[in-house]
Amino acid sequence: MTSSPAPTNAALTTGAIALERRSIDYIPQNERRGRVWHQGPFWFTGNFVFLTMVVGFIGPSLGLGVQWSMLAVALGAGFGTFFMAFHANQGPRMGLPQMIQSRAQFGLRGAIIPFIATIFVYIGFTVFGTVLVTQVIQLFLPGSKFLWYPLVIGIAILIAIIGYDLLHFVQRWLTYVLIAAFGLLTVAAAVTLPSTATPITAPDTWNGPAFLIQLSLAAGYNISYAVYVSDYSRYLPADSSAPRLIGWTYVGAAGSAIWLMSLGALLGGYLQQSDAISALTTAGDLVFPGFGLVVVVVGAIAQLTVTAVNCYGTMLTGLTAIDGFVPVRPTLRVRILGLALVGVVSTVIALAIPESYLASFNGFVALMLYFLVPWTAVNLVDFYLVRRGHYAITDIFARHGVYGTWAWRGILAYALGFLAMVPFFALPFYTGPIAAALGGADIAFIPGLLVGGGLYALLARGIDADREAAAIARSEEELQIIEAVKA
Repeated sequence: MTSSPAPTNAALTTGAIALERRSIDYIPQNERRGRVWHQGPFWFTGNFVFLTMVVGFIGPSLGLGVQWSMLAVALGAGFGTFFMAFHANQGPRMGLPQMIQSRAQFGLRGAIIPFIATIFVYIGFTVFGTVLVTQVIQLFLPGSKFLWYPLVIGIAILIAIIGYDLLHFVQRWLTYVLIAAFGLLTVAAAVTLPSTATPITAPDTWNGPAFLIQLSLAAGYNISYAVYVSDYSRYLPADSSAPRLIGWTYVGAAGSAIWLMSLGALLGGYLQQSDAISALTTAGDLVFPGFGLVVVVVGAIAQLTVTAVNCYGTMLTGLTAIDGFVPVRPTLRVRILGLALVGVVSTVIALAIPESYLASFNGFVALMLYFLVPWTAVNLVDFYLVRRGHYAITDIFARHGVYGTWAWRGILAYALGFLAMVPFFALPFYTGPIAAALGGADIAFIPGLLVGGGLYALLARGIDADREAAAIARSEEELQIIEAVKA
């Protein structure tokens, strides 16, 4: 076993917020804290950002009526959140961040495959979020992106350095502010726009391919949050109620996504705008002049805190990837250095690309779907059907543990699940034959889930259950010794 799961000082308490000292290591039982219901507001705010609303613009822009766009959003986000929410139960059961759990399916080093895709997702969201927050800042203050991008990312990094407790605290209290501000805006837009604005198309206009595209993008967007989930539930007590934990996560993430994407469909359909900031400003002023600016400022704060969440997740996934090849001691210093590197890389990428990069957001969401669907299928099938939540935690960190270095079953299932999706791809630079036959509609997530998860379930029958049971028993003894020594 490497030094990764070794105990460290949990936190340096400063008032009500604790400076987090752990990163990719196991969270001992005597450090577990928090309430299950906190997952609801955390994921509500986590999904209540400008980028979520942008997804709702897609349907109307493709000629789909507002009513059908909202239905596609509800079905897609509801479906995608189903997979995302079930990852929440892994946090308290295993006491580990989300992506390091992939070692049980892919191996110590084989997990680098989903890690690369995950880092791509995190960095992409960080860059998108930074651009949007800066757009709001520039409504009030002068300064170019060379000033604001580093500052925005720097603030996000500072929040992420304090870590778990601060992220939960901010997300929880922002929920109430978001509900109040966007509640007024939504009511005003729903009452006023249908009677005063001319929609792009009639609200009940049907367009089959556009409906499937909107549905798929909504599903892919929320499935992409699967890589975050247990990062923010791993400090909960191990005996936390699974149904309540999954339920609160689902309600929070699905509720905010359906609300904000539907609002995006409404604004995109009637205001004929594809820019989130401008659309919100216009709609907010329907309440009273100037309220639009209040709404975008509130939205920018939420987007900034979620950028901190993205930086935090990038750090955890990056350290896990490195630890697979070079042992990493998860100290506070290493965590801060990791976050600093994330900040530098994100800033360089944000500055290097044009702001028009936001125009490719739907393609980015589609790519997230392609890379993450087979991973979530393999990971969930392993946790709920194959190993049923029982793992040798210390072996997840071991160089020669029971899960191996390159676990061919998970890698093969992931690869074939991804390949099964290729004919269904619908990207700006490539359209698969089945997607073309469907008029550009993208339902790639269906074969990805079925092939990735189904194949892994079949291959996992060959796992040596007796050998793993012995490893689990040994791991539990080691963890008990660590707990006893620390006590």
